[in-house]
Amino acid sequence: MANRSWRSSKLDRLGSSIFAEVAAWKEEASRAGLEVIDLGIGSPDSPPTEAVRNALSEAVLKTDRYAYPSSQGSLAFRQQAARWMDWRFGVTVDPQNEIVTLMGSQDGLAHLALALCDAGDQVVVPDPGYPIYSASLALAGVEPVLLPLRAENGFLPDLDAVPASIWENAKFVLLGYPANPITATADGSFFERIVALAKQYGFLLVHDLAYSEMGFDGVKPMSVLQIDGAKDVAVEFHSLSKSFNMAGCRIGFLVGNSTAVGALRELKANIDYGVFGAIQEAGIVALEEGMSGAMEPVGKLYERRRDLFIAALAAEGWQIEKPKATMFVWAPLPQMAWSLEDGATWDSRRISREMLIRVGVAVIPGDAFGSEGEGFVRIALVEEESKLLEAARRIGAFIRGEQI
Repeated sequence: MANRSWRSSKLDRLGSSIFAEVAAWKEEASRAGLEVIDLGIGSPDSPPTEAVRNALSEAVLKTDRYAYPSSQGSLAFRQQAARWMDWRFGVTVDPQNEIVTLMGSQDGLAHLALALCDAGDQVVVPDPGYPIYSASLALAGVEPVLLPLRAENGFLPDLDAVPASIWENAKFVLLGYPANPITATADGSFFERIVALAKQYGFLLVHDLAYSEMGFDGVKPMSVLQIDGAKDVAVEFHSLSKSFNMAGCRIGFLVGNSTAVGALRELKANIDYGVFGAIQEAGIVALEEGMSGAMEPVGKLYERRRDLFIAALAAEGWQIEKPKATMFVWAPLPQMAWSLEDGATWDSRRISREMLIRVGVAVIPGDAFGSEGEGFVRIALVEEESKLLEAARRIGAFIRGEQI
């Protein structure tokens, strides 16, 4: 029998191996008797509000909720999403044609290139960037063009340094502010410039706004659709995962240009049957609570955690600039007071591994998000304050080469 491979070579380009590596490191630390404090994956540690949970539980018991839902999402949910866009950003959208419901924004990010591109097309994605940005292109047979995001530019792309040929050949350009992993924010002048480029060169601007409700120090993240005429050339992803602690429910939406939204809706009509109706009902309640002020904005929680954790790390000798948004800290590598026995250098992956197996604190090495991420680690503020203080204490001991 001839040998055949039953595994696509595309999987080698997904770039998710680091998360499997970190899982293995966690097992190693646990076997050594350490209680792991996991600040790796950005999964909220708080539940949705009681009203959201009640709405979900009541909807689950309704006998008419178990047929196939619509792949584009219920009209009721899309109408509520449109009301929320108007309330939050002053943006008017048509729930019929300019919104499609998603199984979380990752669903849309994973499938957008399949819906918009042909094999061989080029798409511009940020480096560092959320892993699904590039992974989705690999699945679609699309060529990524990496847009470097560097500290000296505030982790914004240097638009003046991008050759016109890049913009001319790009099918779409994907950015996200506030950004994962780099926590940077962007203002209206930046969005005006990138929208103008989209109009000039004819590419679609795709904005990932999963962290819209996690701005700190008075920062209120904006929608690209607030820019005049942006709907002609832009779409935007929104997620209820982080803003409303509904990560496990898998619900979000894409909003904006009707042609691009329609393309994703058409693809999804062929590959899934949409979000469970009970979850959409819970999502409606969550958005209503956000608009009514019935819940404390999640940004307040993460701002408190940020302040506590950054101060605790500073006391341990690791000085990090406070992020202005998101649930993450994008931290330059600390100055280590000791050297590795094998003579290896302290790069982001080695420092993350040694921190986990020696003191039991899990973070994600920056190179997992692209080559420009080397020299950083991403730390998720997804534990209660006492755990964050303990993590900072352990990290300080690790930096000094002490036992815990």
